[in-house]
Amino acid sequence: MPKLAAFPKAYITPLCKGTMGLSEWIELASKLEIEGLEWYAGFWEMEDEKNWAKFRHQVEDHGKQIPMMCCSPDFTHQDAAFRKNEIEKQKRWIDMTYALGGSYCRVLSGQKRPEIAVDEGVKLAADSINACLPYAQERNITLILENHYKDDFWEYPEFAQKMDVFCKLVDSIDHPFFGVNYDPSNTYLAGEDPVELLKRVSHRVVTMHASDRYLKEGTIEDLRSEEGGAVGYAKRLSHGEIGKGLNDYDAIFTELKRVGFDSWISIEDGVDGMDQLERSVTFLQKKIAQHWPVA
Repeated sequence: MPKLAAFPKAYITPLCKGTMGLSEWIELASKLEIEGLEWYAGFWEMEDEKNWAKFRHQVEDHGKQIPMMCCSPDFTHQDAAFRKNEIEKQKRWIDMTYALGGSYCRVLSGQKRPEIAVDEGVKLAADSINACLPYAQERNITLILENHYKDDFWEYPEFAQKMDVFCKLVDSIDHPFFGVNYDPSNTYLAGEDPVELLKRVSHRVVTMHASDRYLKEGTIEDLRSEEGGAVGYAKRLSHGEIGKGLNDYDAIFTELKRVGFDSWISIEDGVDGMDQLERSVTFLQKKIAQHWPVA
């Protein structure tokens, strides 16, 4: 049966800018009926390596664990020195994941720079990820490639935002410590169908981000024609409570169950407060129990 974790979507800016401490988030999240907390490499208190063990113990003292690390390497730069620096940053994030007791560390392709052709970008990203994989394997950490939209601090959207490019990159990496972190909501931001993407990569999915989106105005067809691949965030879509947006969790969980998925689902929700996050937890618990019934 899959296990639930939570990501501090509502508090990511204060946790990164220094106006909120991680201990406060741990206390808030400890009240949720979940098994884990997804971490972010950019939390300001994580800059000091002396804090790594401290926060692991705090989380474990609340009966939870830190299974996943969220970070954003940028591997699609044509300058080799730039990519080498990104690889070294990724290795430090792998060390951070290991110190926290985690098993999964995110990787991305990089930014969709206008001068980068598809084949070149796929090769740059694949070569960089492959350069990190032996280091991850030594620490028993699986690198997870997310079908991402755009890091908060990037100028351009994700290079592998579109389904065909993402699948091409996934297919180019064959390693036992590599898999996919599936995020259905990000597929809408690419103007595509999340269930179609899942069926193409479900055999490679090892973790999942659970969120939901709703249209503030217009239609999906409007989104696909106006927002697919645009620089900046899609104005028509907004985060919402899980189970009340566009994602079909019955279809998603049916496919994941079919391929034997039994790992972590991290909730990216709670932008309107902890009450909303609690309702999303309840929704997912019911759906997991429905699709993975206890024998």
